[in-house]
Amino acid sequence: MFKNNWTFFLLNLVLTILMFLLFSSSYNLLNFINALFYLSAFYLITVLRMYTIKGGFFDGVTYGFRRFNSIMFKKNDYLEEWREKPLPSEKFNASFYQKCKFQAISLLGLLIILLILYYTI
Repeated sequence: MFKNNWTFFLLNLVLTILMFLLFSSSYNLLNFINALFYLSAFYLITVLRMYTIKGGFFDGVTYGFRRFNSIMFKKNDYLEEWREKPLPSEKFNASFYQKCKFQAISLLGLLIILLILYYTI
């Protein structure tokens, strides 16, 4: 499991270097830190969204909309399939969440190390 995480981390670093080389106006450490920030912010937002879904925050809202839809638009559905549909927290993929969490933490750690280096040099 860790080997796969580290190879994916190296792939993310290659993607960051590629973003840095393609979109940077000048090649310096600050622009590389900015490119790394964009990628780590994407992972952080994804992980926080998945954490919110995992906690069941949207389950009540989803259940309410399904119930409202079944009441307002009577479709001759006597089985009430909306009660049996899985909620967002029940369809949650825990292994993908762990991989994204590892990427977010490792990229943010690297970002902090580079920021400390930038401001001390």
